[in-house]
Amino acid sequence: MTQLRFLPLLLLAASLVGGCLLAAAGQNASETSAVSNSGISIDRLDPALDQVIAPDAKIERVATGFTFTEGPLWHRGRLWFSDVRGDKLRAFDPKDGKVELLLDNSGGVKNKTPGVDQGSDGMAPDKDGTVLVCLQGGRKVVRLDDQMHETVVLDSYEGKKLNSPNDIVFAPDGSFWFTDPPFGLKGQNHSPDKELPFNAVFRYADGKLTPAITDLTMPNGIGFSPDGKTLYVSNSGPQMYVEAYDVGADGKVSNGRVLIAYPHPQGGGVPDGLKVDMAGDLWTTGPGGIRIVTPQGKVLGQIKLPEVAANLAFTGDGHTLYITASTSIYRLHTKVQGELPLYAKNSQ
Repeated sequence: MTQLRFLPLLLLAASLVGGCLLAAAGQNASETSAVSNSGISIDRLDPALDQVIAPDAKIERVATGFTFTEGPLWHRGRLWFSDVRGDKLRAFDPKDGKVELLLDNSGGVKNKTPGVDQGSDGMAPDKDGTVLVCLQGGRKVVRLDDQMHETVVLDSYEGKKLNSPNDIVFAPDGSFWFTDPPFGLKGQNHSPDKELPFNAVFRYADGKLTPAITDLTMPNGIGFSPDGKTLYVSNSGPQMYVEAYDVGADGKVSNGRVLIAYPHPQGGGVPDGLKVDMAGDLWTTGPGGIRIVTPQGKVLGQIKLPEVAANLAFTGDGHTLYITASTSIYRLHTKVQGELPLYAKNSQ
């Protein structure tokens, strides 16, 4: 990135840090009031957050006891989620609070590497009601049907193995996009098993796989604005930020710019999963919690949890948000309607 691109980045970071300091000091009760319980809080950094999350909203922990939860997806009336470190795919049923094991060895690796996250990760429903799943360890995108039968969709680009597909989303035009960092490889970029020269954001359309973005160091979470004209991708390191891109009718991206950055991270976690609400606001995980950010880069508020939040998903009618955070699953009801996956109606 050029210095000119870092100027708005630094100004935004200063604004964010300043807002957090004001919240901590409690200098403006109307903007910094928090709903807290056992390390859980919603910090209101701008009054506009009241139109997004009600002032009396509560965050509840609905399930716990996992190793590192990720990739939440509402499917057939339950929350599917990946236990990436535990190498399992599970489902939480809100009706009785029970959690069912859907798949063991969900990452598709027989001989797992200790200390490397090789389970399944991000998921997205397809138009036929099946689910596309990113397998970090298996280095592929697969399709799961209702009987949990697996079919490989993608596992290579121009004859070279994918790194470790991480997160996935369908664009309004029916194409799907996924991030491909090296997190599932021992040594990551230095792994002798890494075959691709880049960590790409891929687009798959009309039977063709295209590396749409190749200059991010560690692409992770991914999402589109409601109109599909803006693509958001989080970069987990070494520089931590969320990049926004304009998307053309042909799927080509342009005008990459930093929406929010963390030059001096405060708290655990990295820019990871993200989602967008129907007002166009971005809900992005990052160091210290989840920020709710306008399309112009203004931070409205921050959700803080007692553990690292990795990803999130709007479910049901769009007013229920589930958060996957390390060992637990959290739930929050929102005033704003969240953007549901393109083919969500086919998986309800």
